[in-house]
Amino acid sequence: MQTDHNFSSISKSCSQPSLVLLTGATGYIGGRLLTCLEAKGCRIRCLARKPEHLHHRQNRQVEIVQGNVLETDSLRTAMSNIQAAYYLIHSMASEGKFEEEDRKAAHYFGKAAKEAGVKRIIYLGGLGNPEENLSPHLKSRQEVGKILRESGVQVIEFRASVVIGSGSLSFEIIRALVERLPVMITPRWVSVPTQPICITDLLHYLMEALTQSVEGNPIFEIGGNDVVSYGDLMKEYAKQRGLTRLMLPVPVLTPSLSSLWLGLVTPVYARIGRKLIDSIRNPTIVQDAAAQRFFGIRPMNVSEAIATALRNEDHEIAETRWSDALSSAGIIREWGGTRFGTRLVDSRMDHVEVPPTVAFRPIRRIGGQTGWYYGNWLWKIRGWLDLLAGGVGLRRGRRDPENVYVGDPLDFWRVEQFEPDRLLRLAAEMKLPGRAWLQFEVQATEKGSQIRQTAIFDPHGLQGLLYWYLLYPIHLCVFGGMLKGIIRTARQEWKANE
Repeated sequence: MQTDHNFSSISKSCSQPSLVLLTGATGYIGGRLLTCLEAKGCRIRCLARKPEHLHHRQNRQVEIVQGNVLETDSLRTAMSNIQAAYYLIHSMASEGKFEEEDRKAAHYFGKAAKEAGVKRIIYLGGLGNPEENLSPHLKSRQEVGKILRESGVQVIEFRASVVIGSGSLSFEIIRALVERLPVMITPRWVSVPTQPICITDLLHYLMEALTQSVEGNPIFEIGGNDVVSYGDLMKEYAKQRGLTRLMLPVPVLTPSLSSLWLGLVTPVYARIGRKLIDSIRNPTIVQDAAAQRFFGIRPMNVSEAIATALRNEDHEIAETRWSDALSSAGIIREWGGTRFGTRLVDSRMDHVEVPPTVAFRPIRRIGGQTGWYYGNWLWKIRGWLDLLAGGVGLRRGRRDPENVYVGDPLDFWRVEQFEPDRLLRLAAEMKLPGRAWLQFEVQATEKGSQIRQTAIFDPHGLQGLLYWYLLYPIHLCVFGGMLKGIIRTARQEWKANE
């Protein structure tokens, strides 16, 4: 491909003062891309309907503007001094007809970009042969690319299938089915071929498109090294999680019926999932390998991509501040807590009119002789049961009644992370059908302190799910009482020292 001289002002290092516009930054791919752009040194402007969901990302590199792609005035503001724009939004979560909303949004966005002198739009669409009878979802994704190209601004369109990564919708549906169902009745579409791509490789393509010289409005089909079926993805996920799953194929379960079944089995994805699963009837395979030749990216195979997603999940959960992760931007609540990847989460927050140093003091002393601020007899019973099961129980206590250090045993927990007066994360070492963490965060507010308490459980198969849901009423009582007890103790100590 020849050099596009009209786009030469965007340098490889992003060190120049020009801005990059990012839409969809509160979503899965957009949020990951924002981190990559920051690491590259780019200056980014994020367009968001709810800027408060991105306030924690704002810094000298990142500017946040309130707006909506369906509002032309806010688009004009967002496009000012922009050279390149990422279009990573769609309307599948809307309650109306998403195709019409996507059509309008693309038209408004392209027109505003042209008027503002934007040089390039980078768009992520969906794989699928346009000559076939595509699902409404895939047809809409490809129509959006066409509308953006008609604006007169250069468009680089990527078309991808299933994205493998903790948090991606397609992968989370596969994960939910495998984790929850030891026996699966699988319809015909489970054997439909697809070419999944790892989120890491997808981000590489999106980043490279920012600076690569290219002419015209190319469409790049991107995918991983393997062509597999959805059934193959489920089997590989089960293998890597150490789960035994039986799949019984049947010829009668259509995508429409499957979407209703999906809404029952995985209520988290009821609205979006029902629209997305209809696309599974279409093969989504890369027919043109031009993307690999042009960008020089060597994508992972399915096994590597799933292993990377599961391995990185531990890193992501450690780096995530739960007060951000539990916002309405990316997490949907369900009975029994919130889902975050494989994890089930019970998170609660309250305020106390004392400084953070005082609010954190009861948290720092938790366990051992101090106890757990609520239902200590229940904790003792849990400790005895753990001993009977061959675990450590509560006999270890604490090394020091006042101070904690990373690596310290604390009853049947171990200190995984500690930041004085701000954060304590405990990893469970009791016998469990899964893994568990208990985390406390303290933040200063105008009137005192905010305390967030989060219990996190990563269930192992159906046994782990039964454990969580059967004990959830008890956990609800214990964790709620614990937070109230911590706040009550902080207030008493504050008054005693006044």
